Amino acid sequence: MFPGHESDFFRNRLTHSLEVAQIAKGIAQRINATNRKFKGNEIDLDLIEFAGLAHDLGHPPFGHNGERALDFCMAENGGFEGNAQTLRILSRVEKKILRSAPSVADVCGIDPHGNDRRLGLNLTYRSLAAVLKYDEMIPLQRKPGDKLKKGYYASERQLVDEIKKHVGTPKKGGLFKTIECQIMDIADDIAYSTYDLEDAMKGGFTHPMQLLAKIGQESFFKELHAKVKGAVDDATENEVFNALTDLLTLNNGTATTALELYTESKLLASNGKMRSEFSSELVGGFMSGVSVTIPRGGDLRFAKIEVARDVRVKIESLKHLSYLLTIMSPRLKVVEHRGFEVVERIFKTLNMPDGHALLPDDLQELFHRLRDTDSKRRLICDFIAGMTDRYAVEFHGRLTESGATIFKPL
Repeated sequence: MFPGHESDFFRNRLTHSLEVAQIAKGIAQRINATNRKFKGNEIDLDLIEFAGLAHDLGHPPFGHNGERALDFCMAENGGFEGNAQTLRILSRVEKKILRSAPSVADVCGIDPHGNDRRLGLNLTYRSLAAVLKYDEMIPLQRKPGDKLKKGYYASERQLVDEIKKHVGTPKKGGLFKTIECQIMDIADDIAYSTYDLEDAMKGGFTHPMQLLAKIGQESFFKELHAKVKGAVDDATENEVFNALTDLLTLNNGTATTALELYTESKLLASNGKMRSEFSSELVGGFMSGVSVTIPRGGDLRFAKIEVARDVRVKIESLKHLSYLLTIMSPRLKVVEHRGFEVVERIFKTLNMPDGHALLPDDLQELFHRLRDTDSKRRLICDFIAGMTDRYAVEFHGRLTESGATIFKPL
């Protein structure tokens, strides 16, 4: 949630992914232990952990604002979407395995005829299916004003067809989303809604009583309710208000006066042990609301992961509360604005007629062998999407500022 260069004491994409993997594994273990249909057909815990660890690989520098910048730059070439980028990294971008080359000396991922022979990590189809959240191809072009569809890029269309061929598809033409992917998805929501709040308290942005006071403001609460309805379309204002009141009211019984309640709330936000106990209790409660429904015919690959309605409302309410109060706060919006400009400037520079000469040597070779504009721009996009916040700022500085060293590799 917070910029990576600000401090080492807040969560980042890596620690978030570790937490998602841990929560997802816990959900799978609970299902394996409590649902007799999975006895002898247990959910693969290694596969679940993989999905959690890999799910955010496609996020570019500066988070959602970097994603927005790359989508703006790639609007006429398929756009940019973090989940689609994750699949592309695992199956193509990561420098691990190539299809057989005509020459031992030819290690370029694009053959002399412009064909892409990269296999990324060469994972199993079931592994790739575990990160395929959206069963829709993103069109190469979209009309002005149209929102980006979440899905997979046109460049991975054949791969997705192969995934479905080998993994199978849901009966009655349902959307393709395996049980591992569903568990990873809800684990992501649980981690996002709870641990971002914990970091917001650690960063001094808020504390429980302040949050309760904020949801009492009519204009703010209406905005929050509208966002929750985007995920739970029939959620009422009373449901959202009661959900947050239940989550944020401190119930240890020691505080009675307003001053004592305020002091206790501030103490929880500033004390590491109390913060972690608070978030752990939330995570445990949310995980206990997850269940599974087996489709007729018993196809466990596409069993439906469900979340109890009251728990889903709590998760969505807390998630959007953190988003509106922290990510949309002026302090973070300033950083996001700068991140958009950095990403856009790097892309525009690399996309100039001779801009590819600024790419690392191996990517330049790939660039020269690619035959069409869409693929060349996607290569530039891949390079930028793989940057960290710090490296993107550094690379931008080397492009725009004097005094940068020429001896540090790109």
